[in-house]
Amino acid sequence: MNANALVLLNAMSTWYMVGLIWMVQIVHYKMFDRVGEDVFARYAMDHARLITPIVAIPMLIELATALGLLFTRPTAMPWGWAVFGLVLVGLIWISTAVLQVPAHEKLANGFQADVYSTLVSTNWIRTVLWSIRGLLMAWVVWQLLPTQP
Repeated sequence: MNANALVLLNAMSTWYMVGLIWMVQIVHYKMFDRVGEDVFARYAMDHARLITPIVAIPMLIELATALGLLFTRPTAMPWGWAVFGLVLVGLIWISTAVLQVPAHEKLANGFQADVYSTLVSTNWIRTVLWSIRGLLMAWVVWQLLPTQP
């Protein structure tokens, strides 16, 4: 895959996740406490089952293309920017594995206000990191656009 195609695929997967994470943070998670305790465990399990393919595929594409950009990148993208982008992806994956997934697993047993609060507050980590990645990739794409005389 050529460098420009890697950048485009990486930017597309990143911006997909930027939009999704903001919607989840501002809309979806904010309504978890309105579901009702009697049906919340089922709701939480359904949420995890249904959202997994929606997030896993673009996250894997983003990871693979971020790794690829370390080795094949356009000259407009300095190596340090590729490293920074990959570090951001790594931090997002760590946050997901260490903070958000365990919170969702606990919520699958029933609504717990403290776990819900932790989920919403720690998800800001991913929201901010993906937003920074989105800006980084927008800058890279901007650098690749042809300049007009």
